[in-house]
Amino acid sequence: MTAPDYGRVFLALRDGCPDEWHAYTHHPFVEGLGDGTLPHASFLHYLVQDYVFLIHFARAWSLGVIKAETLDEMKMCARTVDALINREMGLHVKTCAAAGIDEAALFAAKEEIANLAYTRYVIDAGLQGDFLDLIAALAPCCFGYGEIGPRLAGAAAPETPYADWIATYSDPDYQQVMVSIGQMFDAAVIHRLGPDFQTTPRWPQLQARFTMATRLEVGFWDMGLRGA
Repeated sequence: MTAPDYGRVFLALRDGCPDEWHAYTHHPFVEGLGDGTLPHASFLHYLVQDYVFLIHFARAWSLGVIKAETLDEMKMCARTVDALINREMGLHVKTCAAAGIDEAALFAAKEEIANLAYTRYVIDAGLQGDFLDLIAALAPCCFGYGEIGPRLAGAAAPETPYADWIATYSDPDYQQVMVSIGQMFDAAVIHRLGPDFQTTPRWPQLQARFTMATRLEVGFWDMGLRGA
């Protein structure tokens, strides 16, 4: 299937690390979600760790409000924090509750090394760098899940027990949020670097941020596949 259109900047970054991006979006963990072969214990372990991840991810997005230079950038970052905390994390709470894991246990879960490495990398990008550094490090998670969801929805086995997860990220509302983030990212880059952003000295730095975050996504799937 054709990848969703999340804007010029994302497409350029995605094309700048094709091997890493394929390893991330077609990881065996992802394929196991689609065909239903992923062990349930691995999925639960991933969900627990992803709940912890989303806490730090929301904190990183909140840094965007501080680093922003426009009101539109501030509004998008604030809306994303709200969506992460008040909506996306609800899927994890609901699924884990059915397995006897309550939200207090999720919040108190011990953080895996792969989780810590990824989340602290993103937060560090926001603390040390500027708004573009931060969004480039955040982008692979957002747009990767946005790309994975529709692909799996169009090819998933009817009996996969992970249909709710797939539906979350293929849902039109989620997809529209990704489109909006992509538009904001385009505007932010053009505002700071101009329309020929790929020719600027700054571009390789943003590509490096995006590529590293993509590699850390692969490590996160590896961690999930290993299970507890």
